[in-house]
Amino acid sequence: MRRMFLILALMLAPFAAPAVEPGEILADPALEERARDLSQGLRCLVCRNESIDESNAGLARDLRLLVRERLVEGDSDAEVIDYVVDRYGEYVLLRPQATGANLILWIAGPAMALFGGGIAVAYILRRRKAEEPAEETLSEAEQARLKDILGS
Repeated sequence: MRRMFLILALMLAPFAAPAVEPGEILADPALEERARDLSQGLRCLVCRNESIDESNAGLARDLRLLVRERLVEGDSDAEVIDYVVDRYGEYVLLRPQATGANLILWIAGPAMALFGGGIAVAYILRRRKAEEPAEETLSEAEQARLKDILGS
């Protein structure tokens, strides 16, 4: 059992480990920690929905180096993010800001769910209030004609 767990852990290790290469790591631990925090919030433009910290793509490596370069130059975290967004667009953010045109996208999903729920509730309430149709019975002439047709 232990052997199977070890094999599974070794198979999954590449997926859990960050892709930061030893040559990229900054000498200052505080700057390196900031760089890791920033790169976990930036999307790899090649891999999609994977942070540049986790991606092995060449562009992700370039972005990691760019973040570290800006931090070494003395930029704040916000300045680094602004620089990357100016250069690559807001798509590079894993968690886009809820401002401007993005605000419409943030609000549209919950608004549509509420709208659909309101329609469903109105439909159910209307069906409950609807009167059941009166049971229609056949007249004596219709009953006689039905007997003739059925042959009984």
